Amino acid sequence: MSDLPPPTPAAPTSPPPPPPAGALDHRAIAERFIDRRSGIGTIAVSPDGSHVAFVVETIDLAKNTTHTTVWLDDSPATAGDHDGNPCWSPDGRFLAFTARRGEKKGDSTLHILPVGAAGELRTVCTMPDGLADVAWAPDGRWLAFTSRTRHERYGAEDASWQAPRKIERFFSRLNGEDWVFDRPNHLYVVAADGTGAPINLTPGEFQHRGISWLRDSSGIVTSAQRHDTWDRDGASDLYVVSLTPGDGDGIRCLTAHDGVYSAPAVSPDGTTVAFIGFGNPSIFPQNAKVGILPVDSVDAPESAIRWISAGLDRTFATTSGSGAPVWESATHLLAVAEDRGATHLYRMPADGSFVPAPLTHGAVTVSSFDAAAGVVATARSVVDHPAELYVGEERRSRVADAFAEQLLGWEHFTARTTDEIDAWIMRPADFDEAKRYPVLLNVHGGPHTQYGEYFFDDFQMQAAAGFVVVLGNPRGSSGRHTGWGQAIQGPNHPTVPGPGWGTVDVDDVLAIIDTALDRYGFCDADRVGVLGGSYGGWMATWLAGHHGDRFRAFCSERAVNNATALELSSDISTAFNAVHGVNHLEDPEEYVRLSPITAVRNIDKPMLIIHSEEDWRCPIGQAEELWVALKLLDKEVDFYRFPGENHELSRTGSPIHRVQRGEIILDWFADKLA
Repeated sequence: MSDLPPPTPAAPTSPPPPPPAGALDHRAIAERFIDRRSGIGTIAVSPDGSHVAFVVETIDLAKNTTHTTVWLDDSPATAGDHDGNPCWSPDGRFLAFTARRGEKKGDSTLHILPVGAAGELRTVCTMPDGLADVAWAPDGRWLAFTSRTRHERYGAEDASWQAPRKIERFFSRLNGEDWVFDRPNHLYVVAADGTGAPINLTPGEFQHRGISWLRDSSGIVTSAQRHDTWDRDGASDLYVVSLTPGDGDGIRCLTAHDGVYSAPAVSPDGTTVAFIGFGNPSIFPQNAKVGILPVDSVDAPESAIRWISAGLDRTFATTSGSGAPVWESATHLLAVAEDRGATHLYRMPADGSFVPAPLTHGAVTVSSFDAAAGVVATARSVVDHPAELYVGEERRSRVADAFAEQLLGWEHFTARTTDEIDAWIMRPADFDEAKRYPVLLNVHGGPHTQYGEYFFDDFQMQAAAGFVVVLGNPRGSSGRHTGWGQAIQGPNHPTVPGPGWGTVDVDDVLAIIDTALDRYGFCDADRVGVLGGSYGGWMATWLAGHHGDRFRAFCSERAVNNATALELSSDISTAFNAVHGVNHLEDPEEYVRLSPITAVRNIDKPMLIIHSEEDWRCPIGQAEELWVALKLLDKEVDFYRFPGENHELSRTGSPIHRVQRGEIILDWFADKLA
C-alpha cells in the first residue's frame, strides 16, 4: 500500500446555488420547523398539589443549542440556559433543580430555590460529568442523584497524555455517551443544606440509574447491573443501597438476575416497590409491564413479582419516554403505555385486581407525568402541536401555540395483511384534491418502537415541501400485543422463533404504501420515495435491493446494512441474539441473509446515505460499506457524513445539523421525484 500514489485531493466545494425562481426554499422550511420550537419536558407536582414545576425546552438555531428552563405554574422560575430535573422538598418549600452553572465548561450543578418564602438560590454541589435522577429524601436532609465518576485519565491535558484503556466487558462504549466503563454512573447523596461534599454510595465499576427513597430515608432503591455476568446475560436488577452500610457494602439485591427491571418507585407506606420491566432478558422485544415487589425482598425470582399491568398487553416502556410509575395513593399507581400509535396515562390498583384504565383518550401522546395530593399533571403532544402542560383535563401552558399555527394534521387509515396495520397519511401544504403529488414512505427505527400521535418535525417538513407523507407500524413495532412485536424474531430463536427481518415486516410496509396509493387518488404512484433511520434505514436499503421496481428513490439513514459487521462493532453487539435467537458465530448464514448489502447489485434506483461520524449504535462503517459497493458498481448514490453527531442526529442533534439534514433530504427527493 505504501507504493501507491497519494489520491488526488478533492476540488474545493462551493456553496449550493440558491433555488430557482418559484422553487421551494428547503432550508427555510427546515429552519421553520426547528428554530424557536418549544415544548414541555419533565413535570413535578408539589407535595400538596398546589404547584406544578415543569421544564420548557426551546430550540435556538442562532446559538445552535436547546435552552431548558424550569417554570413554576405559569412563568419561568429559573434563568439558566440548561436548567432541568425539578424536584420538590417534602414540605414543598423548596425546589431543587440541575443546571450548568459551574466555573468549568461541562460542569453540572445542583441548586435549591425557595418557593413562596424569603431566601436566595443556593448551590448544593458541582459535578464534573452530569447530574440526573434528583430525588429528595423524605426527612428533607438529603438529596440523591446519579453522576458519572471519571477515571483519572480524564484529568489529562488531552488524549495524547491519557493512559490506554483496557477493555474487558461488552457495552463499554455507548451511543451518545462515549466510553462509560471508566466513568460509571454512580449513586450520590449530598446534604440538602449544602454543608457537605457529595458522598458516592456505589463506588466501583457498576452503572446505576433511577432513584426512589425508602420511606424512613435510610436508603435508596435503584436499578443496576452489579452481577458478574451482566454484560453476557443482559439482566438488570433492583437494589437497596443503604446510607449507613455497616458491615459489608450496604447493598442488597431485591431481584434474581433473571429479568430487566428499572425505574423503581417505593410505595407511600414503604413496604413495596413498583417498577417497569420484564423477565427473561434473552427474549427481546417484550412488552414491559408494571411490577410490584416487597422492599425487603432478597434475590426474588421473576415468579415472585406481581405484574399488576398484565391485563393490558401493551408496553409501559414507551417510545416517547416512560419514567417510573407514580403512586397516586397507597392503593393505586399511574404509568404510561403505548396503544396503536397513542401513548396514554393509565391508573391501576397495586393488587392488580383490575385491568389498567386509561385516564387520557384519543389521538394523543403523554410524554411526561406526575401526581400528588390528588392532582395529576401530564405533558401531552399531538401531531400538530408539541407537548403542553395539562393539570387534570385543563390545559395550563401555551408555549407552543404560535409555532403550532403552521402545523398540519393527518388522517389515520389501516392496511391489511394478516391483521390490520395502523398507518397515517399527511396531505401536503396548500393541498389541491385535483393534483397528484409525490409520496414519501417513512419507516421507523427499532423496530420495536412506534409512529403515532405526536409531533414529529420530519413529517411536517416533508408536507410543507409538497410531499404526501405516509407512515405506519408494521409487525415488529411496539404499541400492540406481545405477539405483534415478536412477529419478526429470527427463525432459530430458541424460545419465540419467527421468520426474521425481511419477511412479514416487508409485507406490511408494502401493504401500507399499496393501500395509500389505492385509496388516495392524489398520490402519484410513479413518484414514491422511501426513507428511514436505523432499522428504518435497514428497511430502505432492503427495499432498494429486493423491491426496487416499486419505488423511485431511497434514503437510508444511520442504517444496518451488514448485520455481521454490526454484531462486531455496535455498542450493543452481543445483544442482537435476543432478537435473532443466535449470534453471528452460531448462524452466520442468517446474518448474511438479513444483510441488505448482499443485494447491492440489484439496486438500480438513486440512493441517499446519511450517517453520523460518532454513531456507535450503527457505526458509520455500515454506511461506508454501502457507499463503496454502490460506487464500485457505478450506481447513483450520494453520501453525507455529519461530524460530532451520534445515532440520535434527527432527534437531539445540534439544531444547525438538523436543519442541514432536513434540507439535504428535501432537496434530494424533490430532484429525484420530480
